[in-house]
This record gives sequence, C-alpha cells and structure tokens, in this order.
Amino acid sequence: MISFEPTAEQRDLQRLAHEFAERELRPVAAEWDEREAYPPDLLAKAAQAGLTAYAIPAEYGGGGVDAVTSALIAEELSWGCAGLASTLQATMFPVRPLLRFGTKAQRARYLPLLARGEGTLAAIAFTEPHAGSDVGAISAEAKRDGDEYVLTGEKVYITNGGIADVTVVFAKTGDELAAFLVERGDPGVAAGRVERKLGLRASQTGSVLLDSARVPADRRLGDEGQGFEVALDFFQASRPQVAAGAVGVARAAFEYATAYAREREAFGRPILSRQGVGFKLADMAMLVEAARLLVWRAASAVDAGDDAGLLGSYAKAFAADAAMRITTDAVQVLGGAGIMRDHPVEKWMRDAKVFQVVEGTSEIQRHIVATYLRGGHGDRQGRG
Repeated sequence: MISFEPTAEQRDLQRLAHEFAERELRPVAAEWDEREAYPPDLLAKAAQAGLTAYAIPAEYGGGGVDAVTSALIAEELSWGCAGLASTLQATMFPVRPLLRFGTKAQRARYLPLLARGEGTLAAIAFTEPHAGSDVGAISAEAKRDGDEYVLTGEKVYITNGGIADVTVVFAKTGDELAAFLVERGDPGVAAGRVERKLGLRASQTGSVLLDSARVPADRRLGDEGQGFEVALDFFQASRPQVAAGAVGVARAAFEYATAYAREREAFGRPILSRQGVGFKLADMAMLVEAARLLVWRAASAVDAGDDAGLLGSYAKAFAADAAMRITTDAVQVLGGAGIMRDHPVEKWMRDAKVFQVVEGTSEIQRHIVATYLRGGHGDRQGRG
C-alpha cells in the first residue's frame, strides 16, 4: 500500500518548520528582500530551532532525517520566505557530498561545524561565467603541487558565494573533474561580485575568485576523476529539495489569493464566486497538490537509494513551472493590488521565476527527461 500521510514525527518537524517560518521569516521577509540581505541573527535562530542540522546524521550532531522529511521542512521554510530559506538550505548542500564521498576526517571536521550552526555558512560552486548547465564546460583548474592543489578560476552565481565558510568547488584536474572543500581563509581565495537578483533577494548570490588558491590535498572529495559522480549524486538529492521550496512559494501565493478572493467583492459578490477567478484558484490548488506529490515521489527515491535523476527532474521542472503560473495568477486575482508591494504576491512571483532557473533550468530538466527517454542518463546535467 502506498501512503501519502506523513508520520507523526514528520508532522512534528513540519509543524516546527512552519512555526519558525511564521514567527521568524514571514514578518521580516519584505524588509530583507528590499535590503537584499539576510538578518545576521537568522542562522543562530535557525540553529536553536534545529533547522540547520536536520539533514546531518545524529552521530555528527544533526537530526538525521530522510529526504522526504527534508522536503517537508524545505516547503515550510520557503512558504515563510524563499530568499531567507535559501541561505539555510545552501548551508546543507555540502552534506550529501561529504556523506557520500568524504573521508572520515573530512566528515568529522565539517559536519559537526555545520550542525552547530554557530554562524557557519556553506555553499556549492559549479557555475562559471561560461559554464552553467553544462558541467563539462567547467574551466577552473586544479593542479597538484606536492601536498596541495593550486586552484585557478572564477565561480559565479553561488548562493552564499563570498560569505560561505566552506564551499564545495568543482575544478578540472587535466581532463578529469574533481571536487574540493575550499575554506574562505585559504590563500588565494577571495569574494567577488555580489549579484542583484530579480527574486530570492534576501539571500546573497556572489562569486568566488580562485587566484592560485592553495588547498590541502586532503580536502579533495573523492578521487580526482570522481567530480562528475559527485555532481550527479548531489543533483539527484538536491533537486527534490529545491522543488519543495518552489511548492512552498506556490502554496503561499495560492493561500493568499484564495483568502483575498473570499473577502474582495465586485458587483455585490465575493470575486471567488466568479467563474473567472474561481477556476484560476481551482487550477492553482491542483498544481500545488500535484507538484508536492512529485517532490515526495522523487525524495522517496533518494531515500530508497534508487536512481532519482529522472524523478528529480520531473519534480524540479513541474514545481518551478507551477510556482511561476500560480504566483502570476495570484497577482492577477488581486488585480491592481497584486502589483503593489503592499501585498506579498509580487515578491512571490519574482521568487518563483528564480526557481525556473537555478539548480538546472526548466529547459535543462526537460533535456534530462528526454535523455532518459532515449535510454541514457542526464550525465551532463548542471546547475544554472
């Protein structure tokens, strides 16, 4: 029998995340979106609530929850504010690579640090000025020099880029791709440009400059030729989580538009009773539910250890596109009020657009699906 009901423990964690989002994220979302920054005390508050460590195994000080539970949490946090939530979620990005490819010493060093949440931010860096969705086009170089690697190149469009204490960086070692744990204080590592974005503005997106940066050889993740494997494994796990964030934004817009349509009257009746509005809201409700189920299906494949690449692309593309349609329609339901900053739907529409681009564009997800349909795998998939 297939169950669509979260367990009691999952419900408790979902409630915890929702209450945190309602208390700490919703009230300040507009302010920090406008300031294009995140609150300096956010990480500490999230750590106190256990929301910086839920994906880290208990032996390293985390909650040790599975991918489905992580998706429930991600949806609630993005319901509060996707920009603020992305700062927290990006700090969880190195967890999967460390667990799957890290040495015992690497896991012992970094996972407890991330679990404590004492001001520690993390990131993962694929994209370059001329290499986004095509990971194979990465040009950053890593050359072995004794007990160190010398990294040269530029990584762009990184969530937490320039402020992360540790970043998983992908670079070429000759013809092979490798992943490295780069710390902010490493010689030759510098923060670059901070981007100004359409949406998710409360999170920092920046670049990292690698100017003959010296990284100890024992901070390489896996073997020199395992970079693609590390990347593909990461995307299988990350895309359902990013899709869950899109569901959170979509749900927020749907709920707000529905409440507005119940109260707003036109020609003597609530506009929800008008077919033009009622049908829009009906479609929005169906899309939220369908997107969430695709997220759960993909996350459950990750938990089962199955190939989740296809399901992750289903979830990512569908949820992002659904969020864009739902938030756009939410603006339309509110009419003139919808384009005013007094209402949050215009922010949610801007946030939704970002979900169609990051972690592999919606077009790239369709390319991956088509590759699976041809009997192959999306092994050159990347992160937009």
